[in-house]
Amino acid sequence: MDLLIQTAGSLVAILALAALAWWLKLGGSPLLDSDEAVRIAAGEVEDGFTPIAIARDGKAALARDESGRIMVIKRHGNRFAGRILGPDAAARLWCDGAEVALEVDPGEARFGKVFLDFPGAETWADAINRLNGPHHA
Repeated sequence: MDLLIQTAGSLVAILALAALAWWLKLGGSPLLDSDEAVRIAAGEVEDGFTPIAIARDGKAALARDESGRIMVIKRHGNRFAGRILGPDAAARLWCDGAEVALEVDPGEARFGKVFLDFPGAETWADAINRLNGPHHA
């Protein structure tokens, strides 16, 4: 009988914690669904970046700062992670009929590649690939 009461009490406590998490809107899968969401996610890496492209699925974005640096942002669990692209970064276009998507490799194996499906992907592929070109003073 004691085991039954203990099990029922544990179940009630678990359900109460789940209800509290739902009420506080904890967990879930956040999306980059606005310019403000991208600014906030980019600001967690470094301030001064503004959105330039948001993937249609809201799971990734590109941002740029005043000096022309480009940051790629992707969802990582229930948060976002971003990397400022440098000379090791590369971009590749994926074409599926009329749709064109961008694959960004920030040059950091632990971060992984990021796929973005947005209008104008070709322009940003060129800009990213120019990052590893010759630099002139």
